[in-house]
Amino acid sequence: MSAPLVVSIPHQLGREEAMRRLKVGLTRAASSIPVLKVDEERWEDNRMIFRVRAMGQAASGHIDVADDHVRLEVTLPWLLQRFAEVAQAAIRHRGNLLLTKRS
Repeated sequence: MSAPLVVSIPHQLGREEAMRRLKVGLTRAASSIPVLKVDEERWEDNRMIFRVRAMGQAASGHIDVADDHVRLEVTLPWLLQRFAEVAQAAIRHRGNLLLTKRS
């Protein structure tokens, strides 16, 4: 099994505001990326558990929301491992926009 892809994004919003933004953010992000489909998204306290599909491949993971950072961990299937660096940069970029932009 491959190592998970981990992205940590600092923020200054506090846990509640970061969670509020993330609750609408994943669906919005998926709608702007045609190859990404959200199969599952559920919240357990400050953790979002998700399963997404891209290029016919499923990936699952979770996002932990803390007072000062968000930590995403996702396990990619072997076919998507080739895109791990690109995915990590894209996740970090979109996460920063979501967590720093005024909403």
